[in-house]
Amino acid sequence: MRAKLAWPRCAEGMEWTGKACSGTAEVFNYKQATAYAAERSKADGQRWRLPRVNEFKRLLERNTKPQGLNPALFPNAPRDWHWTATAAVNTQRLNSYNYSQVDKTGGLSSLSAQQGWAVNTETLEATPDMGKGNALLLRLVRPASEAELAGSHP
Repeated sequence: MRAKLAWPRCAEGMEWTGKACSGTAEVFNYKQATAYAAERSKADGQRWRLPRVNEFKRLLERNTKPQGLNPALFPNAPRDWHWTATAAVNTQRLNSYNYSQVDKTGGLSSLSAQQGWAVNTETLEATPDMGKGNALLLRLVRPASEAELAGSHP
C-alpha cells in the first residue's frame, strides 16, 4: 500500500500562482533542509518532512517529455538534485590510523554521517553518497488530510 502523501506543486522557494510555479527555487545543505522542514511544520501546523528516496522516486515518470516530474502536476519544476531523508548506509570500514577519518573530538568519523541520499529529477538517478554540505533543491512532503484524499482540496 502506498503512503498517502501531499506534495507541494512547487519546490521550496517558488510560489504557486494558480497556474504555475514562479520565482527561484532555494537550495539547502542537508542540515539547513531538515531545519527548514521543522520550521515550516511549526509555522503552519502540518507535519512537513523530507521525503524518503523511494517516495520521491515514485513521483518520477519516464513517459513524460521531458522525463522526470510530470509537468501537468509540477509545472516549471527545477530539474536537478533534491534532498531526501533516507540515511546513507556506508559499510566501508574506517581506518583508525588514517588521520583524515578522525574527527576533531578524537572519535572516528563515519562517511555515512557526512552523506545522504539525493534524487535527480532530470536524469532520474538516485545516489546514496551525496555530501551533506552540498546545496541541493528541496521538495517537502506531508501526510495528506482526509479532505485531500477525498479530492476536495483547493
